[in-house]
Amino acid sequence: MSSTRLRRKAGPYALLVPAILVLVVGMAYPLGRQLVLSFHEFGRAQQFGQPAPWVGLDNYRELVTDRTMWTVIARSLAFCLVNASITMVVGILVALLMKRVATAPRLILQVSMLLAWAMPVIAAMTAWQWLFDTRYGLVNWSLRKLGFASFDGHNWLIDPLSFFFVASVIIIWMSVPFVAFTAYAALTQVSDETIEASHLDGATAIQRFRHIVYPTIKPVLTIVMLLQLVWDLRVFAQINFLQNVGGTPSETHLLGTYIYSIGIGQNDYGSASAMAMFVLVLTLALTFRYVRSLLKEEPR
Repeated sequence: MSSTRLRRKAGPYALLVPAILVLVVGMAYPLGRQLVLSFHEFGRAQQFGQPAPWVGLDNYRELVTDRTMWTVIARSLAFCLVNASITMVVGILVALLMKRVATAPRLILQVSMLLAWAMPVIAAMTAWQWLFDTRYGLVNWSLRKLGFASFDGHNWLIDPLSFFFVASVIIIWMSVPFVAFTAYAALTQVSDETIEASHLDGATAIQRFRHIVYPTIKPVLTIVMLLQLVWDLRVFAQINFLQNVGGTPSETHLLGTYIYSIGIGQNDYGSASAMAMFVLVLTLALTFRYVRSLLKEEPR
């Protein structure tokens, strides 16, 4: 093999080296440190210099036998799957809408979503807190005006179901712009000639989407769904904010806030690290099917 041909084949791999180095430097130490901590008893005393005793698999054994952890895992998985699915459906519908409407309405919709997407999390959460406020919130006021007198002074965060309803509304609102923009970009790659030909052949809108549009944008949607599952499984800021406002932490913990409560709240960093490693494995298991489908679609 000539040197020129060798350089051409090795060139793309060489371009990956800087990115791989950044990932190794930025993630190897924190991940390794977390793995080491998960095999130690690391509490408040260790923060002041005392050696951390080696406990082996005790932290993992305690977590596996902890009924609360399994409740939190089941709750987190249900929350993640429901929110990711709704976000994907709404985002795709918005992308299809942007594809159909005229330029002016599309620009207004895109700017509105961009502003919602760019809003800092705490600022957005403060606005949503005002909307669902017990006494002066717009949501309760609107429902009272519609004749639902029982919502006078209704607390949306005290009950776990309504708590997660509010959290879902906020998270979906924050996530839809990313899905919509990405899906819209993928839709622009669908051949208009093929769509017109299928329309002339008598295909319905559902048939065109199922047999032409969806197969074309499926690789993009797979990546977006993969990211959405990861983001919704590790959601923290929104849940923690709502818990501080008025939620009941013991009944509304998800994986992120549960790890935080173990580590920061109880100063048990060894168990928190073990739980974090468990979540890492759970994330890999949850996204394995999507990663495998991406590898199958990758050209050889």
